[in-house]
Amino acid sequence: MVNFTINGRQLSAPEGTTILTAAEKAGIPIPHLCFLKDINEIAACRMCMVEVEGTDRLVPACNSKLLEGMVIQTNSPRVREARKTNLRLILSQHNSTCTVCVRSGNCALQKLSHDLNIHYQPYPVQPERAKLDLSVPIIREASKCIKCMRCVQVCDKIQGMNIWDVAGTGSRTTVDVSYNRALKNTDCVFCGQCVTHCPTGALTVRDDTNKVLHALADPEITTVIQVAPAVRTAWAEAFGLPPRQATAGRMVAALKRIGFDYVFDTNFAADLTIMEEGSEFISRFTHRGRYRWPMFTSCCPGWVKFLKSQYPQYVDHLSTAKSPQQMFGAVAKSYFAERKGLDPHKTFVVSIMPCSAKKAECELPEMNDACGDPDVDVVLTTREMCRLFRSDCIVPADLEEAEFDSPLGTGTGAAVIFGATGGVMDAALRSAYYLITGENPDPDAFQAVRGGKPWREAVFAIPGAGDVRVAVVSGLGNTRKLMDAIDSGAAEYDFVEVMACPGGCAGGGGQPIHEGVEMAAARGDKLWKLDAGSELRFSHENPDVQALYRAYLKTPLGERAHHLLHTDHARG
Repeated sequence: MVNFTINGRQLSAPEGTTILTAAEKAGIPIPHLCFLKDINEIAACRMCMVEVEGTDRLVPACNSKLLEGMVIQTNSPRVREARKTNLRLILSQHNSTCTVCVRSGNCALQKLSHDLNIHYQPYPVQPERAKLDLSVPIIREASKCIKCMRCVQVCDKIQGMNIWDVAGTGSRTTVDVSYNRALKNTDCVFCGQCVTHCPTGALTVRDDTNKVLHALADPEITTVIQVAPAVRTAWAEAFGLPPRQATAGRMVAALKRIGFDYVFDTNFAADLTIMEEGSEFISRFTHRGRYRWPMFTSCCPGWVKFLKSQYPQYVDHLSTAKSPQQMFGAVAKSYFAERKGLDPHKTFVVSIMPCSAKKAECELPEMNDACGDPDVDVVLTTREMCRLFRSDCIVPADLEEAEFDSPLGTGTGAAVIFGATGGVMDAALRSAYYLITGENPDPDAFQAVRGGKPWREAVFAIPGAGDVRVAVVSGLGNTRKLMDAIDSGAAEYDFVEVMACPGGCAGGGGQPIHEGVEMAAARGDKLWKLDAGSELRFSHENPDVQALYRAYLKTPLGERAHHLLHTDHARG
């Protein structure tokens, strides 16, 4: 232990503790902008400067370790003046038109300016200029970048993609796409982790709400919307609703109030995905000699793009099943349109997703199998949905709960866990066990793939099939380690689930942003609890999915199912 004094209080902390960490544990806040624990501790912003007795210069609290007998002042006149000067210098290069910024009200720079009582600017303001590229889901506004380096470190250390880097020198130093490239010409998978860790509005997800509003205003267009499982655990965070009011029913009511003709649950399509992907795995597993192993899940478009660019030799290992989002779009513009007598060309399908990569997925040319048009027309993130609610003056807490529409609105517990890391694997194993044995397993028999470590592995015995070796991984940095282990022969599996975002879709790049707080684990826990409390916990027991096969698809992996619900990943 190290003994020290901070703001007149005598305290102690373990050796190696930083001043910032010790102060926060003692309830003494020290402002900071660039700091991310264990990821970005480079003191770039100089907001966390403190005064240490006997030291001539102010020191950064985020990466200065405590020493025995250290006497620290976190808010002396000298410290206050230095922070204000540093912040004003940052603001002198910042586009401070907060009223039209998507992060207004949820911006670390804005909050710090208020907290430090910055209400005038003595320096000339000269923000960096750059063109916006709206052809990709991730948008960078150079004029709002504060050079904190968070995006660089998150992309390098967590996702291992090295998309962002420092560019220029001297006063022209900035952060931009590495190697002087355009973002669309990189291997970026559009996971959005750089967006959720950016403290300002310098990195955002492209806003597509106007496309949806135009469709809603057109009387000749039928609007159909689906909501992903991870969205229901996070949307109410933007409105501060308590758990008893943060229900999927209130979310559905708000979407209907906006004017959507049909509101459906992507859980339906998740169950459908399990029927196709689970059947595909069984077909491969029982004819092992015909295939290369392992088989990979294909639900996450960020992961699919990662595999195509980083390990193209493994593309044929991907399940051919489309993601739940795309399966839903295909069914909505075929089976549902026929059933309701709708023109599929005038049926506008919108997805609410926790993911920014889904915006790129729906634009892929191979995702237009139902009628020749894109199966999904527009993807909105959870944040965009919440902005739609606010712009329509909707107060979710005042709404009566509403049900998802039928026949594409029923989901099981196995579907809702798609939003948590390990959920797809858990759900697939439940139904694979049934499809092989004719009996349901204990729905909690596969808990070894849930939670815990970002890379998990297990072996499960399925009577009549044998031992199935599985792995679950989330976060692309961890995925690279797993792929290298597979490629070198150090690891062997039969079935692997991969999610590009740490913690799975619950921590996706389109979810609500909470400065300095990682929410994926807490949101994922909610999904597992919803599964545990569900009346139906097996995808093959979804009555709407059963009806779809009886009336339209006939059988999993059948001709029509293969046309609508599967894809050739090598085409993209």
